[in-house]
Amino acid sequence: MAIEEIAGVRVPDSALAREATELVREAASPLLFDHSRRVYLFGALRGREEGLRYDPELLYVAAMFHDLGLTPRHRRTDQRFELDGADLAREFLHRHGVTGDPADRVWTAVALHTTPEIPLRMAPEVALLTRGVELDVLGIGYRAIDDAQRAEVVAAHPRPDFKNRILAAFTEGLADRPQTTFGNVKADVLEHFLPGFRRGDFVEVILGSEWPE
Repeated sequence: MAIEEIAGVRVPDSALAREATELVREAASPLLFDHSRRVYLFGALRGREEGLRYDPELLYVAAMFHDLGLTPRHRRTDQRFELDGADLAREFLHRHGVTGDPADRVWTAVALHTTPEIPLRMAPEVALLTRGVELDVLGIGYRAIDDAQRAEVVAAHPRPDFKNRILAAFTEGLADRPQTTFGNVKADVLEHFLPGFRRGDFVEVILGSEWPE
């Protein structure tokens, strides 16, 4: 089987990586599948640019699983969607005999991928998942990779009307658990797109607690 390489980045081709690819392909929409693949590629390119040493297979699993909590098959209603994907990724790795620190790094990467700044101070796989997400969704680091690399990634995994479609996917995946967005950037999404949503207020929680003063 030919090695898949996009923008100079090799896509992991182990049995574990192939199974992760097919699991996500079956569970997620083409929008989320292509986004997840771009996140891996952009994260890997940012890692090269920053001179980081990381485990490509672990980064790949983290990227492929990071939005599974938005899918009808895997989303729950009792916790943040980031935890859905993190738990699924760790369970998947455990089934493949990957335990301990490597599995925990993947869990942490997925769990923190919407948290600004903190992941960038952590293990390379954690930092690079956030780098990939930030580049593909927010455009942070857009100029850190060159135009040709960016174009090759998008040619392999297109992003037509991505801004509007990913916001719709976030809204759909969170609409039945709006309370889990407290203190999270996804509250911004629901405030824009979910009628009747009122974001939690940290100050009101403090003032309204059972403490008398």
